[in-house]
Amino acid sequence: MLELAGIIILGILAQWVAWKFKIPAILPLILIGLLVGPVAAEFLSEDGTKWIEPIWNGTEGLFPGESLFYFVSLAISIILFEGGLTLKLSEIKNVGPVISKLITLGALVTFFGAAVAAHFIFDLSWEISFLFSGLIIVTGPTVITPILRNIPLKKDVSAVLKWEGILIDPIGALVAVLVFEFISVGGGGEFTKTAFIEFGKIVLFGSTFGFTFAHALNFSINKKWIPHYLLNVFALAAVLGVFVLSDNFAHESGLLAVVVMGMVLGNSDSPYLKELLYFKESLSVLLISILFILLAANINMEDLLLIYNWKTAILFAIVVFIIRPIGVFLSTHGSDLKLNEKLFISWVGPRGIVAAGIASLFGLKLAKNGISGAEFITPLVFMIVLGTVLLNATTARFFAKIIGVFLTKSEGILIVGASKVSRLLGHYLESNGRHVVLIDSNETNIQKAKDLGLEALNTNIYSDKILDNIELNDVGYLMALTGNSDINKYAINKFSKQFGENGSFRLVSTDEMNDDQNNPKEGLFSHTDDYNRLTEVTRKFPSIQEIEINNKEHYDSLIHITNNDKDMIPLFLKDDEAELHIISSYNTDINDIGKNCKLVYLGKPFDIEEVVHDD
Repeated sequence: MLELAGIIILGILAQWVAWKFKIPAILPLILIGLLVGPVAAEFLSEDGTKWIEPIWNGTEGLFPGESLFYFVSLAISIILFEGGLTLKLSEIKNVGPVISKLITLGALVTFFGAAVAAHFIFDLSWEISFLFSGLIIVTGPTVITPILRNIPLKKDVSAVLKWEGILIDPIGALVAVLVFEFISVGGGGEFTKTAFIEFGKIVLFGSTFGFTFAHALNFSINKKWIPHYLLNVFALAAVLGVFVLSDNFAHESGLLAVVVMGMVLGNSDSPYLKELLYFKESLSVLLISILFILLAANINMEDLLLIYNWKTAILFAIVVFIIRPIGVFLSTHGSDLKLNEKLFISWVGPRGIVAAGIASLFGLKLAKNGISGAEFITPLVFMIVLGTVLLNATTARFFAKIIGVFLTKSEGILIVGASKVSRLLGHYLESNGRHVVLIDSNETNIQKAKDLGLEALNTNIYSDKILDNIELNDVGYLMALTGNSDINKYAINKFSKQFGENGSFRLVSTDEMNDDQNNPKEGLFSHTDDYNRLTEVTRKFPSIQEIEINNKEHYDSLIHITNNDKDMIPLFLKDDEAELHIISSYNTDINDIGKNCKLVYLGKPFDIEEVVHDD
């Protein structure tokens, strides 16, 4: 009981440390696992036993016999399902071909390149070498997200790394399964036939079961056949059931089944998707915390000593600095990605839970069966996992600055609220070259925004989930445009540091609008216009106008007119380089006005004869 409680406590503590120091949780988790496992047995325990022993003599320990393998398999299935839920097909409209090549051509480069390197460096058999290379094909969203979270990048670069990390997991697992089947059947002339049969069964049953049961679960939820209080646990049971059922029809097809199931549900219109995702995220955090400590603790010191030599460093360097860049550059050839963006994608390729979990499963099974060289699988894969995470966690931000992909000024705009006013502003900003993201808890507003081609997230403003969205890394402006002044103030206080480095603004409240002495510094557009005024003007004149400015005096006169006309609200100043500057209610006195500048405002068109021009 003490060991079970200790694993959970240490796992959550490691997650907290990772959050506090903004590093991937896999790093402290593996280090803790090694500490309570092989390190404790070698240096800290008087009787030479581990503090936490997952398997002891094959029959005793926390998970004796085959039970550890079963637990790891089920846990990985839940983690992959949660990853599939986050896949939104709309996110890859600009980089779809690149991601497709990365998970196919890039995976092939890693598969053959790493196998050749492992074979000649460690003198491993070709079978074991290809099993190793199949396992390190995967990257992983659980390790990429913390690394990229605090690096401002273009949306396309973040999307490529995120989608590659999620989609490559089941692909790497399937490749490893094929190699494992090859080793299991002993090679020979029967291999080709056996491999193709196994591969076909995996794809057929995995895709079929995943697709079918995803629609069945979604149908049951929408028909309210499942009570709300059982929704999350019923979905969990369904995932485990699909995994086991598919696996019984085709060995190891369960991994593909749960990913397909997650993808189908994630792109459905289920009103309970968000709640389901929150539950699965919490469960995944717990399972990852337990798994990594267990798997790292299960390694023996003799296994670590096998790779404690210069050969390991050479293999690591070849995989990270040669094979990964070759795969990325071949996959991104002909794309719109720039050279420095390709270099950054090449640099960031940390391996995660799937590599470590399946390596432990297959490595231990083969070693138990007496396969020569199988003892190298687990420590070598853990070396790649730990090494790539350490490298990327400590150098990714610095490397991004060196090669010029680090956005020195984040021009993206986050708009809190997706009402008609926000959608109108978002559409104008997007058409003028700004990355705009709208967030709202109202699904109808979000859908209307998406129908306009805007990026919109259905999320609760009080949730921390938005802080973890790596595709908002280029956001530097925050505009709170809801009809609730308390929510607007809360959004400014909570998100201004991360998303408002260049400016955080909110609409003035009705009380502030009627009190000239209480005009907030973060007030947006005009101190005489609150949400009700914006809504009314939008209802009457749902269009954004532009008018050329001759000079500073002309600008001041236009601001005076718009501030005093109930059917006009000043929004932005567009300079001579077509850059937009948000007009603040606190400071409308803008001095840097040159030729070809324009005032952007909401409302009725100007009567040109009423406008005073100061030539």
